[in-house]
Amino acid sequence: MSEVISAINGVIWGNILIYLLIGAGLYFTLASRFVQFRRFGFSIKTMLGSRATSEDHHISSFQAFCTSLAARVGTGNLAGVAVAIYTGGPGAVFWMWMIALLGMSTSFVENTLAQIYKSSNHDGTYRGGPAYYIQKALGLRWLGIAFSVSLIIAFGFAFNSVQSNSIAAAMTTYNLPPMGVGVALAVASGVIIFGGIRAISRFAEMVVPFMALLYLGVALIVVIMNINELPAVFSIIVKSALGIETAVGGGAGYLVSQAIRQGVTRGLFSNEAGMGSGPNAAATATPIPHHPATQGLLGMFGVFVDTIVICTATAAIILISGQLEPNSGVTGINLTQAALASQIGSAGKHFIAVAILMFAFTSLIANYYYGESNLRFICDKKPVVMTYRVLVLGMVVWGAVGELPLVWSFADMSMGIMALINLGVILVLARHVFPVLKDFDEQLEAGKEPEFNRKKFPFLDKTMDKDVWDAEEEELCRAMDQGYNCICSNCNPLPNHQAL
Repeated sequence: MSEVISAINGVIWGNILIYLLIGAGLYFTLASRFVQFRRFGFSIKTMLGSRATSEDHHISSFQAFCTSLAARVGTGNLAGVAVAIYTGGPGAVFWMWMIALLGMSTSFVENTLAQIYKSSNHDGTYRGGPAYYIQKALGLRWLGIAFSVSLIIAFGFAFNSVQSNSIAAAMTTYNLPPMGVGVALAVASGVIIFGGIRAISRFAEMVVPFMALLYLGVALIVVIMNINELPAVFSIIVKSALGIETAVGGGAGYLVSQAIRQGVTRGLFSNEAGMGSGPNAAATATPIPHHPATQGLLGMFGVFVDTIVICTATAAIILISGQLEPNSGVTGINLTQAALASQIGSAGKHFIAVAILMFAFTSLIANYYYGESNLRFICDKKPVVMTYRVLVLGMVVWGAVGELPLVWSFADMSMGIMALINLGVILVLARHVFPVLKDFDEQLEAGKEPEFNRKKFPFLDKTMDKDVWDAEEEELCRAMDQGYNCICSNCNPLPNHQAL
C-alpha cells in the first residue's frame, strides 16, 4: 500500500504539479496584468482596514484572512523550510519566493471565485470554496465531491493528526506525556470548533496576528544581531538557486533541480496557493469594499505574508546561524531549534516549542473548518457534522501518540489530487474572473469605492446563488435580522422569512 501511494506521489509532486503550478501562475500573472504587483499596496491598505463589516453578525474580511493564514502558517513555516534548505540547499528558498510570487496571482483567482460562488447560511454568514464553484459554474457535482473528499482526508483528518503530533513532540521538552497533550488539545479544540465559524474566525483574529508578529520580532532580533552577514546570506540563496555556487562538474544540474523541487513543493505546502484550501475561508467573508475582488486581494496578500515574510524569517535564522551541515542528519524542527538556540541561547529551544504549539494549534482549528465546509457541501445534516467533529477530535488524540509516515504519504496524495482538480478548474473559470478584476480596477481608478453588480456579468448572474451579491435582496434579508419579515423572492423559507 505504502509503495503504491509513494509512486503516485512521485508522479504528482515530482512532475505534474510543478509544471502546472508554474504554468498557471505565469498565465494568471500575465492575464491579470500583474495584479500581485499592481494592487499590492491596495491589498495592504485593505487588510489594515478590513476588520469592519456591514453588520456585526457578518464575518469580516480580516477574520477570513486570519482564518486562512491560520491554516497556512503552521509547522511548515518552521520545520518545512528547514527540510527544504537541508535537502535542496539554500537555493530552495529562492524557488519558494518565485512560486509564492506567481502563486499570489493564482490565489487571487481562486479566492475571487470563492466569493462569487459562495452560499448563504441565512444567518449573516457564508460558506464556499472550490467544491461550490465547481458545481455552480461547471455543473460537475461529482468533481466537487471528489475535491471535498480529498480535502476532508487531507485537512480534516491527516494534517490535524500531524499538527497534534508536532505539538506533542515539542512538548516533550517539558516532559509532558503525549496522550495528555492529545487530550488537552482535543478539549481546547472542541471548545472552539463547536462554536462554529464565528468562534473560529474570532479565535483566528485574536491569535494569528499576535503569533506572527512575535515570531517575526524574534527573527528580526537575530537578523539585527548579524546584520553584516545578511548580504552574504542573500547571495548564497541566489547563487545556489542558479547553480553558480556549485557549478563544478556534472552535479550542478542535479543540485539546482533539487532546489527547484524542494522550493516549489515546500512553497506550496506552506502558502497553499492553487491548492484550493484558502478559498474555503475566503468565501466566509462579507468584504468591504463590497466586491469579490477585495477578498481575492487579501488572499493574495496572505501568500506573501506566509512565504515571503514568515518562511524567509525562518530561512534567515537558519542560514545566519551556520548550523546547516549537509548530511548531518539535523533537519526539520531540530535544525530550526538549533539555529535559534545558537543565537539567543537555550531560550531559543523553548521559544520554538511555544511557536510550534501556537502555529500548529491555529492550523488545527482552521483545517477543521475547511473539512466541515466541504462535508456540508456533500451532506449538510447536523448529525453528520457532529460525527465529523467527534472523529476530528479523535484523530487529534491519536495523532499525539501515533506513528504517522503512512498518514503523511496519504495526506500528500490527497492534497495533490486537490491541487490537480482545483488548478484545472480555475484555469477554465479564470476567464470569468478577469472581467470582474477589470470592473474593480475601473471603479477604483474612477475614484469610486468598488461595488459589485452581478447584472454586468451574465454568465455569473446565471450561475451564482440568487441570494448573494444582490444589494436589494441582501438589504431585505438584513431587515429580517432586525425583526421584520423578509420578502426576498429567492430566500429559503425560514423563521421570520416569507418566501414568495
